Parts: sequence; C-alpha cells; structure tokens
Amino acid sequence: MIRNLSSASFASLSAAVPKSPVTLLTRLVHTRTYDVAVVGGGIVGLATARELILRHPALSFVLLEKEKELAVHQSGHNSGVIHSGIYYTPGSLKARLCVKGATMAYEYLDKKRLPYKRCGKLIVAVEREEIPRLQALYERGQKNHVRDLSMIDAKGIREREPFCRGLMALESPHTGIVDWRRVSLAYADDFQEAGGTVVTEYEASDITVAKESPAGGREGMKYPIAIRDKKGTEVRCQYVLTCGGLFSDRLSQISGCSPEPCIVPFRGDYLILKPEKHYLVKGNIYPVPDPKFPFLGVHFTPRMDGSVWLGPNAILAFKREGYKMYDFDIQDFGNAIFFRGLQKLILKNLMYGVGEMYRGVFKGAQVKLLQRFIPELSTRDVLRGPAGVRAQALDREGNLVDDFVFDGGVGDVGGRVLHVRNAPSPAATSSLAIAEVVADEVERRFVL
Repeated sequence: MIRNLSSASFASLSAAVPKSPVTLLTRLVHTRTYDVAVVGGGIVGLATARELILRHPALSFVLLEKEKELAVHQSGHNSGVIHSGIYYTPGSLKARLCVKGATMAYEYLDKKRLPYKRCGKLIVAVEREEIPRLQALYERGQKNHVRDLSMIDAKGIREREPFCRGLMALESPHTGIVDWRRVSLAYADDFQEAGGTVVTEYEASDITVAKESPAGGREGMKYPIAIRDKKGTEVRCQYVLTCGGLFSDRLSQISGCSPEPCIVPFRGDYLILKPEKHYLVKGNIYPVPDPKFPFLGVHFTPRMDGSVWLGPNAILAFKREGYKMYDFDIQDFGNAIFFRGLQKLILKNLMYGVGEMYRGVFKGAQVKLLQRFIPELSTRDVLRGPAGVRAQALDREGNLVDDFVFDGGVGDVGGRVLHVRNAPSPAATSSLAIAEVVADEVERRFVL
C-alpha cells in the first residue's frame, strides 16, 4: 500500500523535531535531505526511481509529484495496451526497448500477480494498396524479434474477429492489455518498500545550487541542490533526476536548458462501445499505418474493466493537461502555437489535421473510419468516452522526436541535474527497460 506525504504534511513534519523515536519515513522527511531526488510521479519516473533504489539501497531517495496522487496524467490516461514492438525501425533503441520492455512487463505482472490479458492484436489491411505495407510490417517485426507473428487471410481474420472485415492481417498474439496506472502504483510500492519517500502536492518551481547548509546540518554542503515548490518548501539533495512528461521542457528550462525540443500536447478523444455491443470486438484491432501521416489512426481496444475503447483521434490540446475539448491555458496554447516546429508540422499535415478536428467534433465521422473494419458498427452503438493527452516532443523542423533526449543545463547546477526530456514511446510498455537506460545514464553522469 502506497504511503504518500502531501507537501503540507512534509512541511509540518519538518517544522519540529519529535522527541520520541520516529520511523525511517518520518526521519527522512524531517531532515529534508536526500542523496537523489526524482521529480515526476508518472510511470517513467516511478520505474526509474524503483530501479535506482534497487541498485543503490544504501542511498536515500525522494520522489516529488505535483498532483495529489501518482500517475494521473499520461500514465493514467492511455489505451492500456502492452505493445509488442512491431512498428519500430529494426535495430533502433526504440525497437529494442519495446521488445525487451514487453517481456519484462509480463514477468513483472506475473511476479506481482497483477491482472492482465494477453488478448492479441490484428493489424488489418482493408484495401489492396495497404498489403505491401502490411508485409513490410511483418518483416520489420521479424527483424525486431517479435514473437510468433503471422500473416493471415480474410478467413483467418473472421476466425479471430468474427465481425471484422479485411483482406489480410498481421497477427501479434502476445500483444496484451493492462491497467498501466495500477502498474505504476506497484512500482511506487516497490520504491517505498525499499526505503524511498514519496511526496505528493509538491510542484517543483526552482532547482538551484544552495547558498548555505541546511539549518542544523552537520555535513556542510553535502546536499548542494535545492528544489523549491511554489509554497516555499525546500528539499535538499546531492543529485536531481526529472521525468516531467508533459512539463519536461519547462522543468529543464529551470536549470538553464534550451527550450527545445518543445513539448506540444496532442489530445486523443475516444469513443466507447455500448455494453450490449461488446461482442463485436474480441481483441485489439489496428489499422495499417500510413507513413504520410504522423500518428497511427483509430483502433479498437478492449480494456481490463470489460469496456471497449474506439479511437483516438489526434488534435492539438489547448492545455497540457486538458482532457476536455474546451480546456484552455493561455501559456500552454501560446507556447505551442508560436513554436516554429509546430507551425511546420501543421503545414506539412494540414488536411490531416483538419480531418482529425472534424472527426473530434462529429462522432459520425469517427464511426465512418471504424466501419472500414467492422461494418456492423453504427453511431447508435457508441458513446463519447475519455481522452488522453500525449506529450509530443518536436524539434524546430517539425519532426516528431522519437528517441531519448537527456539534458543537464548549464553552470554549477548542470553537473548535478539530469532531465529526461523525452523517452521513447510506448513508454508504459517499455517502462522497466527505459528505467534501466535512464539509471545507466544517471550512474554515468553522477558519482553515486
């Protein structure tokens, strides 16, 4: 069971030294000094904090999260799929991490007895011109060592998905589904059981080199980095790792980093299949990706709670944590719309973007795309569902940044801070493998 401290509790526990013996958790909070602080309580931050404390059990660790609960944004607003690694360039880090991460995820889920379903996935070609791209995907998956891939014909599609229509499909039997937020909280349990401290409602607003020792400190400047929140609370540490997700670029700029790559938020709106129509879908049904477009396209995704999600689209979000169509933040919107990289991406994909916005407003247009795979589907069968916001890193030329981006900043603070500005997608599936890479980078840069 996760035991979190809020920022208010953190401050109150720091105000006075209790006369009676205290637990390790309280003692660490009172001193407010740690060897390593991890900023960001999403799945990447939690998996990395877990990996680091398991490697270095003698060090003290704290994880700081700005929300009241952990893993409530990208880690709690996603499709819940355990991907197999088909799509990615053979030999790329992204491909290796996904394949390895999926294996590690299944092993972890089994060890922790967390529920999941290995329901499989079909990537379905509905038009003849898609078949060569489907064949290329099969060859790519083979090169990536994705297990048990096979090409099936129209009859094979109907045997696996009786209501799905297609000419050919690529079957991935080891694709699965899980509640990634539940997995994230299991990582947090591991972290705390190993001695780590979790502090919620702590929004880091400043990361600087401290000018003096902590009050009453006997170890001089052993903890030279100060992390302050907007309430004035301070955490002191030797080293800082940030995994800020939707705010990774802003966290990086605190310590003097470049504003690029810039995080641009894209919202994905889902439809939900009505319960009486769940029989239409058994497993994941995906389209053949079109290389002309930056995002994958709509698909059918069963969920652990028994529901079936349809979608998503991909449109610019007017707020980084804006899950509703009319959520708006002037700073978030201004940062995105005036960024040269987004302007170039829009110009390159103008009609695609207009189509995505149209389908986001008109439910029937979204259903029409889905009917290419399941013709029996109608607008009467679906309801508007939840949305997620993706932290998409963009460079100045409008290219989607796919691989790791690490940054440290400048000056004295730069040698003690590591920012994970981008982690390869799919980050949830790859989280345990990503954590190993980030932990390796931490050990390379810092003397732990």
